[in-house]
Amino acid sequence: MHIKGSERGVVRVFHIDLPREAMERFTTQAGTGEWPLQYALGATSLRAAFVDVIDIRDLGEMPLSQYLATAHDITGSEFEKMRAQLDALTGFALVLPSQAFNQTEQDLTISSPLRWMGTFNEPQAATIAAPIHTESAKGVGGGASAPAPGTNTSVVILVLVLFGLVAGGIILAKVLLN
Repeated sequence: MHIKGSERGVVRVFHIDLPREAMERFTTQAGTGEWPLQYALGATSLRAAFVDVIDIRDLGEMPLSQYLATAHDITGSEFEKMRAQLDALTGFALVLPSQAFNQTEQDLTISSPLRWMGTFNEPQAATIAAPIHTESAKGVGGGASAPAPGTNTSVVILVLVLFGLVAGGIILAKVLLN
């Protein structure tokens, strides 16, 4: 499974076939850097902050597909086709959004206890906007002109006030100490 470094908006779902008592050891990165989950993915780079391990029974009455649609905003025809299979899973699921791969191009080699269930796209926000045709957008404004370079009066006033406060503090300290 190839991961592009420029990938955005993709979510991969896996089933984890392990007994409950083995899950913490499998999904937790050790202080030594050892991380069985990363090894089972065959990933060269994986960001723990974006790894979502779900105990399906913790969802209660909510089916896994509903969780994915709500928490990860997954939609689309491929997702709709997979809903029944996703909802039939028991145990644990692993959800990896694009951010989990740290913008690192890599090839995953999935191994046991992971089983790939599907790759889904999050909806993309529209990025096309109508052009703005106002005078200010053209750079022709009627406002005040910018001050000449090197004449930032606000900074000069601030420096003078700070200097006055420091000088006043020194004088006050001498008076109090005498």
